[in-house]
Amino acid sequence: MRVKICGITRPEDARFAGNEGADAIGVVVCSPGSKREVSLDRAREIFRSVGPFVTTVAVTHTRSEEDLREIFTIQPDAVQIFHPFKRTSLTEVRIIQAIGKGEPLPEDCDAIIIDESHGSGTAFDLAGAKNAVQHAKVPVILAGGLTPENVEAAIRQVRPYAVDVATGVEVSPGIKDPAKVRAFIAASRRA
Repeated sequence: MRVKICGITRPEDARFAGNEGADAIGVVVCSPGSKREVSLDRAREIFRSVGPFVTTVAVTHTRSEEDLREIFTIQPDAVQIFHPFKRTSLTEVRIIQAIGKGEPLPEDCDAIIIDESHGSGTAFDLAGAKNAVQHAKVPVILAGGLTPENVEAAIRQVRPYAVDVATGVEVSPGIKDPAKVRAFIAASRRA
């Protein structure tokens, strides 16, 4: 099972997640109002702090193509978007399209993340997540309300390509709890 630790705001948390076996880290940029948003310079610093086998994901709620072009300059491996941009404007990197309950499955992306919580820790919709995994033409990532205590059961029920956690492994918004990160990764691998 692949694991993304999201909402990282500090290089030391990114390094710890990578050293513990996280496959990807997510950093929130160009998302005013997010408790976990960092500047593009800080995101670049965080991305550079992890090893070459950890995928770096810029997570954004922007609706601006200009913001996207700025995000591309920090060279993430992928960009996670919530706005349904036209694929023609997204040629720089792999795109992970976030969708919520009842939204149609997009096909013009490299992966889908089931996440209507937007980092708030709201639980995912089990039926919707299962449906997405069964019908999507691209990999499906499960997010929303996952914790070290429930991720193993969620994986067994949904069978996603990967899982993504932010709130469920924090001591406060953007600050990761090493024990929870370690436990989340271990539980995900057991599933």
